[in-house]
Amino acid sequence: MKAIWRKKNELELVINEVKKAVVGKDEHIKKILACILARGHVLLEDIPGVGKTNLTLALSKALSLDFHRMQFTSDVLPGDVTGFIIYNQKTNDFEYKEGSIMCNLFLADEINRTSPKTQSALLEVMEEGRTTVDGITYQLPQPFTVLATQNPYGSAGTQLLPDSQLDRFMVRLTMGYPSLEDEIEILKRKSQENPLDIIRSVCKPQDIIELQKQVDQVYVDDKIYDYIVRIIHKTRDHELIQQGASPRTSISLLKMVKAIAYMDHRNYVIPDDIKKVIYDVLSHSLILTYDAKVKGVVIQDVIKSILKEVKEPKIKIWEMVESNTLVY
Repeated sequence: MKAIWRKKNELELVINEVKKAVVGKDEHIKKILACILARGHVLLEDIPGVGKTNLTLALSKALSLDFHRMQFTSDVLPGDVTGFIIYNQKTNDFEYKEGSIMCNLFLADEINRTSPKTQSALLEVMEEGRTTVDGITYQLPQPFTVLATQNPYGSAGTQLLPDSQLDRFMVRLTMGYPSLEDEIEILKRKSQENPLDIIRSVCKPQDIIELQKQVDQVYVDDKIYDYIVRIIHKTRDHELIQQGASPRTSISLLKMVKAIAYMDHRNYVIPDDIKKVIYDVLSHSLILTYDAKVKGVVIQDVIKSILKEVKEPKIKIWEMVESNTLVY
């Protein structure tokens, strides 16, 4: 396999810029950036006020991405998202009016507060990178990522996202409360100036596209393919799982581990890469049985038990290095 060339410190520069506005969430920043490199979409689930929107804004500035934000209230219509056709009296013709989705980074804020009809407008966009309005298809700018936030189900005005929508998110992340030290640092930074104002643009959209191509070239051994599929298949016949992971989830897991390996300065995947992201990729893709829910079983514990049951492969990296398959 051809060795992967990567720009020195480019991703580290992006992470360092985002950290100016986001305190104590280094792993979240890394995983969201990995998801962008893997051409995926991110679902951030947590209570209001923990920094979900702030993190998205910081990323868009550091990456120089065309950024649009939409508050998904109950009165938002599908046309507001995808765009619509209007009649132009000056030209005596119909023309397409772009919706908010026409950008590089689309923030769907509180996505579980809007109607299922509006949520479904994102399905084609997230899967195929295009939108169809009145029978005409429009391509979205590249790179393109949806970063959606949602409040926990049960909060006022919220509803469950349909399975078809959840399955199109590559990862689901939970921000959590900051630690004591991190919250003190947040107060200090906010008392002086808006941290978002000091973030520099250190990467361009074309750079991201190039990085995505390099991630595609990350080597995956046959044993890793087998390991991923065995894990996914185990979710489909587990006694505590009603609905297992789909083939789309298998692909999402593969793409994420390649991106994580790349960000860790490797052009090959190891089993530990899978362990780093598997909870984020699978947690929203599995549905527990009724009995498991009644017993208070946590989905993370089920995934942990699956990892123990599926034998981890032994990858001999040095053999691939010697055969010039990899550059170590």
